[in-house]
Amino acid sequence: MNHDAYPDNYIRGILNSVKSIAMVGASPVNVRPSYFAFKYLAQRGYDMIPVNPGHVGKELLGKPFIASLSDIGRPIDMIDIFRNSSHIMPVVEEALTLDPLPKVIWMQLGARDDLAAAKAESVGIKVVMNRCPKIEYGRLSSEISWMGVNSRTLSSKRAPAPTQGMRLSLNRMSVGGGDTAASDRAAKNKTEQS
Repeated sequence: MNHDAYPDNYIRGILNSVKSIAMVGASPVNVRPSYFAFKYLAQRGYDMIPVNPGHVGKELLGKPFIASLSDIGRPIDMIDIFRNSSHIMPVVEEALTLDPLPKVIWMQLGARDDLAAAKAESVGIKVVMNRCPKIEYGRLSSEISWMGVNSRTLSSKRAPAPTQGMRLSLNRMSVGGGDTAASDRAAKNKTEQS
């Protein structure tokens, strides 16, 4: 898997197939990015599990904090790692001790560990690095376009406003985007000027 660019169908397949997500590094502080991502995914119908040993005894949106992945005690489909890159390998190693194994290990924006990814992929776990499932869900459902962001999805119909627990369709047609000849030239010119 090329972890520098993920096909939309790869991300779409993951978000459509997972039901339970353990978020390692979740925070109860309502201004933290992990709080926003946790709340958003819970509102979209995912069974969210907050994992953070520093907050055991507290709850996040009615869900009790769990100290570690091994303390969850039930199968989980995806592990969303909201930790610095230097803390990813221990999380992946713990994930590999779970029975059954999770289907997906997702590393949040700014988080990447190629060795941990290779270790997970070697046992059949799908891996996503340096992406946010909240952003990807919003982009693929076209929900993010309500805020004026180009989601690179096309439809003649606006996606419905979600209600509590409602999953939006992630099957809107995506168009290639991101790289263009103009952006390639701009990047090249910037490099040459440095």
